[in-house]
Amino acid sequence: MEWQEIYGNWVLVPPRPTAIVHFLGGAFVATAPQITYRSLLEFLASQGYAVVATPFLNTLDHTTIAQRVMRLSNLALDYVQETMLRSRALPIYGIGHSMGCKLHLLIGSLFPQERAGNILISFNNYPARRSIPMLEQVSQFSKFTSEFATQFASQFGSQFPSQFIPQMVAPNFDVEFTPSPEETYDLITKNYQVQRNLLIKFTNDDIDQTKSLSEVMEQRFPTLTAVKILKGNHLTPLGQDVNWQTGTEFSPLDAIGQFVKQGVYRDLNELKQAVLLWLDPLSALKKP
Repeated sequence: MEWQEIYGNWVLVPPRPTAIVHFLGGAFVATAPQITYRSLLEFLASQGYAVVATPFLNTLDHTTIAQRVMRLSNLALDYVQETMLRSRALPIYGIGHSMGCKLHLLIGSLFPQERAGNILISFNNYPARRSIPMLEQVSQFSKFTSEFATQFASQFGSQFPSQFIPQMVAPNFDVEFTPSPEETYDLITKNYQVQRNLLIKFTNDDIDQTKSLSEVMEQRFPTLTAVKILKGNHLTPLGQDVNWQTGTEFSPLDAIGQFVKQGVYRDLNELKQAVLLWLDPLSALKKP
């Protein structure tokens, strides 16, 4: 079982899969999901789920990104079902992390799509000023320079030729994502089509907005929206298998390494099991 690139997507198909997962990652790690989310995605494949992971580059226009990943993923999904599996009957689940949640929500609100359900991990819907590093500082600096030019002109404008007056015009840094956070919630409330949803929040995640999303989703589909709180942080889904090699003697550094490794694996494994149990509630009965 190896990763394949199909129409710009990364695809992993186990023998005789029972369903297909369409995965979208976070804003700054979504360009290579087969690497950054390798442990989680390969676990799902090992449990019988075909995986289609669509890379994307982040811009302010989230609607266009959602449309693009929908188009690319549909090409891969059709290829997997028609060519690789020779079947169109498998259910398709969406899984998103951070910004990937927003994209799944936009796809489910703006475009006709058939999904058996969505799993939304660490949903984030902050405005651009909080999400983009340095944007707030640049905006404040440009405002300061504009105010300085105005004050200089009012106090000394009569003493200097106009060409010597600083011509400082603040660039328009009043930017926002499309759709804005408020517009996103409005779209979900009115148009979101995917009825069955699992929302996952981690206990140590300061940028998570699952609570706000759950309030909106429970208005839309109150009996089919579940919220799960797990130990971990915003980066838990990115946990990787790191082989910590100990020396000939077990040192204090080895002990620290094993402790950290166990904590990371514990949180990631709890996430894997929560996702699997929601996808297949009977999976718990299959364990020896």
